[in-house]
Amino acid sequence: MADYVIPEPEPKEIDEKVSIELRHMAENAVLRGHPSGDEKCDNCRYYLEPYNDLSYCWHPKLRILVGANWWCQWWEEIPAADA
Repeated sequence: MADYVIPEPEPKEIDEKVSIELRHMAENAVLRGHPSGDEKCDNCRYYLEPYNDLSYCWHPKLRILVGANWWCQWWEEIPAADA
């Protein structure tokens, strides 16, 4: 086993398929890797863990891992807690 060399990673067919799907999702969702003014994922109601730089977006039309400073057209303000 000492002679085994780990092959260089290469994209598989599934990687290309997922890349195309995510590209279409980004185009359709107006998903951007930067904020739109004060609106960004980490202050959106759908950003699951606002204390993390990466978190899951649970919006029904997205449902993917996103960055804290990203933005999409479905951004919604976090509702105020009932006092």
